[in-house]
Amino acid sequence: MRKSTSAATPSALGRSNADIIGQKPRGIQGRVISRLGEEIVRGVYPAGSLLPRETDLMTSYRVSRTSIREVIKVLSAKGLVETRQRIGTRVLARSNWNVFDRDVLLWHPLDGTDHDVLRDLSEMRQLVEPAAARFAATRATLDDIALIRASCDAMRNAMQDMTAYAHADVQFHMAVLHASHNAMLRHFGHSVANFLQISFRIQQEALDPSDNRIEDDCANHGKVYDAINRSDPTAAEALMQEVVLHGKASLQRARLQMKSRRQ
Repeated sequence: MRKSTSAATPSALGRSNADIIGQKPRGIQGRVISRLGEEIVRGVYPAGSLLPRETDLMTSYRVSRTSIREVIKVLSAKGLVETRQRIGTRVLARSNWNVFDRDVLLWHPLDGTDHDVLRDLSEMRQLVEPAAARFAATRATLDDIALIRASCDAMRNAMQDMTAYAHADVQFHMAVLHASHNAMLRHFGHSVANFLQISFRIQQEALDPSDNRIEDDCANHGKVYDAINRSDPTAAEALMQEVVLHGKASLQRARLQMKSRRQ
């Protein structure tokens, strides 16, 4: 069964995670990929349903047949759809999606409930980042140490600029993952870098001068650096776990605050 051929408007879909970091698709084809991808991820076209016919998509998005076919190829490569002759293009189950794909992550709604990728990311970080810090404490080179230190300094210097602070925060965690000298952990960092920035920007909504200060957050990151610098894997792991859990709590608080403001 085919869905309606009218594309959902951005306002109808609501804010996406891409909106938090100002991510905008490039070119006409990029905009169609982003719009159709968001519609699939948000359930406008649920798993098992057929996308509208090529001619209907051409009309809806005002692009050529070639552009639509290229869009479908991109979405297929991301695991969102598959095309079969004489049947059409069908939306695949979420289990087929490349959840670490940058676009697929960003297409999720900001206030997702059924499929909360920010929660999933927080849980994944609990498993991955403390171990990365442990490895970094015994494997980091002088260059790695310098990069982690530079990221800490950037965070300290950006405490009055939340956008710059979030960027430096991402760079800190990327530097620790890189210093683990584990190819899989490094790949994890590159896969979720944008989503880390989204998470950190949302966490900043929960900052409070009395019990959740940015100065404390910056200092806690500095403690992780100190443990790695003195080659203390046990301390590095425990301190990184504290940083991740504190971020998770701040994320939950901020999202509750954002939800209450919308009500």
